[in-house]
Amino acid sequence: MVNFNDVVNARDRIQKYISLTPLDFSMGLSDEKTKVYLKLECQQKQKAFKVRGALSKISSLTDEEKERGVIAVSSGNHGAGVSFASHLLGIKNAKVFVPETAPKAKVDKIKYYGAEIVQVGKNYDESHKTALEEMKKKNMTYIDSCSDVQLIGGQGTVGLEIMEQNPDIDTIIVPIGGGGLITGISVAAKHMNPNVKIIGVQTAACPAMVKSLEDDLLYEEFPSEKSICDALIGGVTEIPFKMAKKCIDHIFVVSEESIRKATKLLLTEEKVVSEPSGAVGVAALLDNPQYFAGKNVAIVISGGNLDKELMEKIILN
Repeated sequence: MVNFNDVVNARDRIQKYISLTPLDFSMGLSDEKTKVYLKLECQQKQKAFKVRGALSKISSLTDEEKERGVIAVSSGNHGAGVSFASHLLGIKNAKVFVPETAPKAKVDKIKYYGAEIVQVGKNYDESHKTALEEMKKKNMTYIDSCSDVQLIGGQGTVGLEIMEQNPDIDTIIVPIGGGGLITGISVAAKHMNPNVKIIGVQTAACPAMVKSLEDDLLYEEFPSEKSICDALIGGVTEIPFKMAKKCIDHIFVVSEESIRKATKLLLTEEKVVSEPSGAVGVAALLDNPQYFAGKNVAIVISGGNLDKELMEKIILN
């Protein structure tokens, strides 16, 4: 399992490579009682938090492991992070598997930093199966997107920064896909303030963590409906599932329509470019204002890799 020292050690390894992203006060989302801040991981290197975990994991590898190469599966942001981290750390053999539905903006970022792309499978779970088969054949190191101690430690640096930037934060809203980000943030934030509440958000198109906790069963694969939240589609991973009851205080499930509205609000009112997966926390706040009344809330805007075509549709509709 992941502990606070894993987060601190991760920051020591990656701090020189990453940006300290802003924790911006939102006048539009706040009122007299409720103060809302946006943790802008959409302004991180690669425009997503994923680079933190990729750098943390890859920088922890032995020279032999680096020489053999790394492999990852991703809907886009994690793959871009692995490609970027491999480039920075001199790893020449990096391969990223992405589903056929991965957004072009994300695939282009993976290509730019030199990782080999294998586009296969109709969704994340199908790509994942193929990637694991390749890893075993080539004896490469798998860079898990969610269930790895060093990787989750890297994601947890987001929580470390939030609590350092504003110690009065008492509620943090975090998107949930595989669960690595919310787990790392919770480990860091609850260590610094045991009373802080960690609120997860999932799209109704794929509420994998909610169902896993309801059934007390790890759904590593989970059926999904069509969604604009590519980064939140797929199953839950082992470490986040095992730590969820300790790390997560509540989970909201939001509709695709609410996510579209939240993405549009961020673009037009907050002047923040967020992909829909990164805007789910704002959707949860807008749908459930009474839950957050009187709180000092930090919403993690986890990524900003929004396709031009989708951006235009969201703004015009």
